[in-house]
Amino acid sequence: MNTLRLLNVLILSLFSIPALCQQNNSIKGKVLTADGHAAANVSVGLKGKGIAVTTDNDGEYRFEKIKDGSYIIRVSAIGLKTAEKSIIVSGNQTVNINFSLSESADQLKEVVVSGNKKKYKIDAPSSSLRLDAPLLETPQNIQIISTATLADQQITSMSDGVIRNVSGVTRLEHWGDIYTRVNTRGARAAAFRNGINLTSDWGPLTEDMSFVDHIEFVKGPSGFMMSNGEPSGIYNVVTKKPTGKDFNGEASFTIGSYDMYRGTVDLDGKLNKSGKLLYRLNLMRQMKNSHRAYEFNDRYSIAPVISYQISDKTLLTAEYNYQHVKLSDLGSAYVFAPDGFATLPRNFTMSEPDLKPNTAKEHSVFLNMQHHFNTNWKLTAQLAYVGFNQESSDIWPSSVAPNGDVIRDLYIFDAALNYKFGQVFLNGKATTGKVSHRILAGIDAGDKGRYYDWGQTSPLDDLSKPFNIYNPVYGAPINGIPEFDRSKSLKERGANNRVNQYYGSLYLQDELGFIENKVRLTLAGRFTYVKQSEYNEDTKDKKFTPRVGLSVSIEPQTSVYGLFDQTFIPQTGSIKSGEQPKPITGNNIEFGIKRDWFDGRWNTTLAAYRILKNNELSPDPTSTPAAPFSLQLGQSTTKGIEFDLRGQILPGLNLIANYALTDSRVSKATEVYGEVIPAGTKITGYAKHNANAWLSYKIQAGTLKGAGISGGFSYQADRSSWSWGGAGTQEMPSYFKLDGGIFWEKDKIRLTANAFNILDDYLYSGASYGDYYYWQSEAPRNYRLSIAYKF
Repeated sequence: MNTLRLLNVLILSLFSIPALCQQNNSIKGKVLTADGHAAANVSVGLKGKGIAVTTDNDGEYRFEKIKDGSYIIRVSAIGLKTAEKSIIVSGNQTVNINFSLSESADQLKEVVVSGNKKKYKIDAPSSSLRLDAPLLETPQNIQIISTATLADQQITSMSDGVIRNVSGVTRLEHWGDIYTRVNTRGARAAAFRNGINLTSDWGPLTEDMSFVDHIEFVKGPSGFMMSNGEPSGIYNVVTKKPTGKDFNGEASFTIGSYDMYRGTVDLDGKLNKSGKLLYRLNLMRQMKNSHRAYEFNDRYSIAPVISYQISDKTLLTAEYNYQHVKLSDLGSAYVFAPDGFATLPRNFTMSEPDLKPNTAKEHSVFLNMQHHFNTNWKLTAQLAYVGFNQESSDIWPSSVAPNGDVIRDLYIFDAALNYKFGQVFLNGKATTGKVSHRILAGIDAGDKGRYYDWGQTSPLDDLSKPFNIYNPVYGAPINGIPEFDRSKSLKERGANNRVNQYYGSLYLQDELGFIENKVRLTLAGRFTYVKQSEYNEDTKDKKFTPRVGLSVSIEPQTSVYGLFDQTFIPQTGSIKSGEQPKPITGNNIEFGIKRDWFDGRWNTTLAAYRILKNNELSPDPTSTPAAPFSLQLGQSTTKGIEFDLRGQILPGLNLIANYALTDSRVSKATEVYGEVIPAGTKITGYAKHNANAWLSYKIQAGTLKGAGISGGFSYQADRSSWSWGGAGTQEMPSYFKLDGGIFWEKDKIRLTANAFNILDDYLYSGASYGDYYYWQSEAPRNYRLSIAYKF
């Protein structure tokens, strides 16, 4: 009986072998660009089967264990001309199918930047930076923070830990996670979104990371490239776009300290079978409190995107972002004391429990059209509108006595911003003899209008019953909580605080390539016209600024560069004398060396620079929220050295590390209010020494495969404060913050847990202000736990 059973098993097994073998077909191949380079990180799928792979660095792909049958292989990505081939497989075949794209290697790098499989390293900028070249060949220090970096560090907004990933960047004044104000190379970095300059006096509204794909920091001179960009640098937030996949999505939920609850949904797919009409939808809802009482920040965002491939050569993308924030008093994070920094508990607050919640709302619309005339020439046109409305208040003291008695004033702080932009630029390639050309030409125009109302104020306290910081009593200010008069529109109330700027510019750039493009000389020029009205004063100005850059490839993975750029930036701000701020002018020089290591898995950049600026604005220490004045300096010089490293050091081991030495000082004596600010005086708002690192390791095999650990630190020394301090005032101490956590991912699930400020240090930033100090403290040790599911 046993022999018969064994014989039956053997017979069935023999009949099963051919059937099993028929299920083991393979399809492989290689995808090349139009100029013969390997097309890495391109999606290759079996149409209608829900199976897709991505090409490796050699452009190769492979499907295993494919059943007998007919298939359509499709190569696709948004912005690419889709390629399809039909095949039949059977009988344990290995079929080789190759593809040649109509795009060049440089065009492809731009298209697949968001799909790059290098976790922390991106090799090419987005199209919104207008540079049709890999970062290795660009004569400038540009650092890109990837989606994976944002997720690993559990960054939720632009003002939530982003800056640790770029050398020399510091953050000024927290403003309740409503604005992001960051400094680089000794001055405020201009804030861009998808290549549009959204910088205003306090804005823009900090972007929530739920709809952000990656963030590009352009270090140093960027006025030519990005229209009115600050010579110290800009950051460009690039939002998520459809990827061209059949369907892709992710949902995540985060809980954290101080009653933080956050949920996000990201949907990405096709709206028709042809794949010409695509969508992306990101939704977010978050609630969180603070380590300070009566302080909260609740927000939600809605961000739909639709793209339509009008033809094989033309892509149209329409994007809408809506952000809504409900938060406590705008100035609730500020603390004031007469006897120095951090003299009060870090959870101390000067706010009140019954203050009316503040609100901020932002709508933005982007329309983008890209048209490829052929593989060498592409036209991009973009229209954008941003509308922002804020209804808020701000506590600021009218006096701080040595015994701690404070008279708190509550100011109205309403704002309305309406921005309109238009851009058209042409990227092209040509050859004259043995010289290649990368050509960029374009037109920029913008109309930025702003209204403010900070003209109403009411004291919460008086001398008979002041608020004492050493013995605080909450809930019963003697004058009660005021009701501001908003019966008139903000346009009427803010008529005398109107700021409007119109600019238009033309630019042309030619990057000439010699010796098979190993030596690249950039020659460029820009003409800018600006008309602005500020506090009922009108001014006009115009200027031509040149740009010269040189980049040399010493060998395929190493380049050295030099850059000279002139600056012209009209400024808005209020000077006590009533004068209109003069435009910033100056010269910018930068030299550097870039290298890709180990087949491009990680990269280093070492840069040295000098920025000379005339007429720079700096915060006036006598200003208040109701009268936010600025000082205009004669001339300042900023010099420094920066080092950035990012990428995969070993399989599973990813590292971001950076260091910056920055020295920014007045270089020509300036007279302010009858007093002379001597040459050599430090400019406000930077740290001389700034070092950061973030290390992540994921176990690659074994029972713990997919688990990992990550951690990093931020260090700043010799910090200058937010505004000018008087003689004998305290300096801010050095800053050190340690963060870290663990994660686990398998298939479609990822768990992430991080602890922030692990050492539980009292961390803050601030400034002296006349006869007292003010600062904002960061949270004590706190935690976040996230779960994400991909579908």
